[in-house]
Amino acid sequence: MRKKTLREVALDGKRVLVRVDFNVPLNPDLTVEDDGRLRASLPTIRYLRERGCRVILASHMDRPKGRVVEALRLDPAARRLAELLDCPVRKIDQCVGPEARDAVERLHPGEVLLLENLRFHPEEEANEPEFARRLAQLADVFVQDAFGVVHRQHASVVGVSAFLPAVAGFLLEKELAYLSEFLSEPPRPFLLVVGGAKVSDKIGVLKSLWRKVDEALVGGGLANTFLAASGLHMGSSLVETDALAVAGDLLREAAERGVQVHLPVDMVVAPEPREGVPRRAVPVDGMPDDWQALDIGPQTLREYEQVIARARSVFWNGPLGVFEVPGFEQGTYGVARAMAANPGLTVVGGGDATAAVRKAGVAERMSHLCTGGGAALKFLEGRELPGVACLEDAP
Repeated sequence: MRKKTLREVALDGKRVLVRVDFNVPLNPDLTVEDDGRLRASLPTIRYLRERGCRVILASHMDRPKGRVVEALRLDPAARRLAELLDCPVRKIDQCVGPEARDAVERLHPGEVLLLENLRFHPEEEANEPEFARRLAQLADVFVQDAFGVVHRQHASVVGVSAFLPAVAGFLLEKELAYLSEFLSEPPRPFLLVVGGAKVSDKIGVLKSLWRKVDEALVGGGLANTFLAASGLHMGSSLVETDALAVAGDLLREAAERGVQVHLPVDMVVAPEPREGVPRRAVPVDGMPDDWQALDIGPQTLREYEQVIARARSVFWNGPLGVFEVPGFEQGTYGVARAMAANPGLTVVGGGDATAAVRKAGVAERMSHLCTGGGAALKFLEGRELPGVACLEDAP
């Protein structure tokens, strides 16, 4: 069911509360390390400013567990957003109450205010109605533009829609449009690239996508568990032992559905995931007892590149190794470059995979980078997203 967007409501001069996702990584000096999510919010913010709206931005950062954590204040995001917008962004240290109301009252048309980290209040994650009402009192219209949290039942995601007209922002609209292509009639062959640490995190989406994809490439800790389920010794590698039976079932189900699942044939191994340690590539049936698989190997990468080259649509979630540690990034970066060279539909979902694509220098060559991996996976599972379902339906 299609939801109303910014284009379908009267906004001129109104107070607009925009749920954004400014949960961005920070450098040690508290500057923004990766501003991708800030940039993704710009079309909606600019559209509102052009219409003379008073723009009130609300976001969380990390998991402060309902208490004030100085290092998780949103001031760095406000400073970087002001640079990107080339205009002042006022930041306050509250998100509800008299200080927030006064700050909104002082806003002029086209001005931007960023509220403090919503998760400093335990009522946010509890979806407490009174907290949602206090947020809603700040505005005339609510715009949902934080795709990364629309799978959450939080006050700023779902609760405020009970008190305000609620519509989709441009980023949310774009995210759903790209992902919907995979659920309808994606160009074929349709390839899934999946990595990350745990099989248990991906059971739902794998079961769902086995019905839709033609092939799958597997890496990361996920591959370790699949290989162990296939009877291979994985040394001291990360293996989700509780999920071995599930991994075996998933492989059998894929085979029954005609999905070709490609597992690594060699791995880059080392005693531990640390820069400068000895490392080497070994076949998957030659894993040293006390070493860990930390990246796909060069032969695996060559095979994966060939599979990616023949695909016409690719969805990628999860890195294929411990790419954050120098020496174990080649598999993940190689897959990113192969996807960038593919002229078809290429969508990357999830913070780690998205960060890897940016570090590999190929972000601009992807069709789309999702700003929320968890939400993307739940959408592809066919599950309802509460933060979307609560928005007003389009006529």
